[in-house]
Amino acid sequence: MNARGKVVTRFAPSPTGHLHIGGARTAVFCMLLARHYGGRFLLRIEDTDLERSRQEYTDSILASMRRLKLDWDGDPIFQKDRFDIYNSGIDRLLASGHAYWCGCSPEEVEAMREKARSEGKKPRYDGRCRTLGLGPGPGRSVRLAAPREGRIEFDDMVKGHLSFDASELDDMILRRSDGSPTYNFSVVVDDAAMNVTHVLRGDDHVNNTPRQILIYRALGAELPVFGHVPMILGPDRQKLSKRHGAKAVIEYDKDGLLPDALVNYLVRLGWSCGDREIFDRDELVRLFDGNNLNRSPAAFDPQKLLWVNAEHLRRAAPETLLPELLPFLREYGLEKADEKLVLACIRILQARVRTLTDMAGQMRPLLTPAAGLTYESGALESLTPEARRHLAELRGRLAGAKDFDRDALHAVIQAHVEEKDVKFKAVGQPLRVALLGSVNGPDIAQVMQAVGRDDALAKLDRALELTTPMRQPQHQARLP
Repeated sequence: MNARGKVVTRFAPSPTGHLHIGGARTAVFCMLLARHYGGRFLLRIEDTDLERSRQEYTDSILASMRRLKLDWDGDPIFQKDRFDIYNSGIDRLLASGHAYWCGCSPEEVEAMREKARSEGKKPRYDGRCRTLGLGPGPGRSVRLAAPREGRIEFDDMVKGHLSFDASELDDMILRRSDGSPTYNFSVVVDDAAMNVTHVLRGDDHVNNTPRQILIYRALGAELPVFGHVPMILGPDRQKLSKRHGAKAVIEYDKDGLLPDALVNYLVRLGWSCGDREIFDRDELVRLFDGNNLNRSPAAFDPQKLLWVNAEHLRRAAPETLLPELLPFLREYGLEKADEKLVLACIRILQARVRTLTDMAGQMRPLLTPAAGLTYESGALESLTPEARRHLAELRGRLAGAKDFDRDALHAVIQAHVEEKDVKFKAVGQPLRVALLGSVNGPDIAQVMQAVGRDDALAKLDRALELTTPMRQPQHQARLP
């Protein structure tokens, strides 16, 4: 894959906000590429913007990475701890003549750019301090002595061959007048020091790449392979925002999405493998080799994300879903429910729901004892006198059933339906109301098998008790 042997990728977020799906997708791509080739995946927190960086965002990014199981190698690197390294690199470039001191103020530079615009030229710094031999001083910055002619070319993993005219790039600042290093310089120093072989990132960085290549060359460092993936758009093909349903990764976790499902969905927003949509983690590592990255922007679709999550729920082993479900059961005070019962409920519900939130909500009546069961509005009112008669008879039949498994229970219910010559709905709906507090729900026999004979009968008894009309008091006849 590369001349240096082992593939090394990195994800480098800035802690100025929570991790959103665009950044998460970049992290997924970088992790998969490294794992596919048996390489290293590194994490660097680019926190040089001391005013906007917040520890809470760093913590949130790290938590989101762990939640998505994007396990990085080694300890995270924090740029704020590396200013001495960056400044040492800048000093080397000053000594070698690849950089120079500049005394121009921001106002002077803007005047140069305005003059160039008025002349129909590209607005840029005109390099006037390049030959002055200035040294350090108040208000002075350090600039790269960029080449004045030639082309900067590289082969992009996504966009193919790209070429830039060096004459259109000005002498970029490497060290600001306040002594802080700039983004482009810090990134190159770190990527070179971390032996990064492949830089995968959003295509909003394309214009940074030729500038960074010039810094690599000035430092005498080997270039990595670059890949710039198109940005994720909303369904209306506009810039993705909250109005499209996009959220921070941590919010999707709270919504009950499985980490593997979100990773699966993010990968498909910019990569394809035939017409396949659903992949497990091992398959993604095996198949993601850096090829088949899409050149066109992908559109974010919240409904498609829910569909992918539903597919992962349906295919998962109940035992793997159990720990994922517990935080959502905790919201109902049901986290200590019998594990065997919870697993049985997962099996009943996993093909019926799209999120863990849905699953916990639909599982609540199955895990709640008869005395605590609540009923949807109008549910008990649907238990007509005829429905109560069916419930009472079925209660006796179910109590006497030899076996209490799905097949035996189906047989009991079907025998009642045939004997009474009624449609299944006449029996099924009252049973669901009694067992679940709702007119809708999963297979009745499955529910009764899962909760067991005692709980099922107790719930039928309570429904009958709550819907039995109160006996009217008898009034004595009036004496004349």
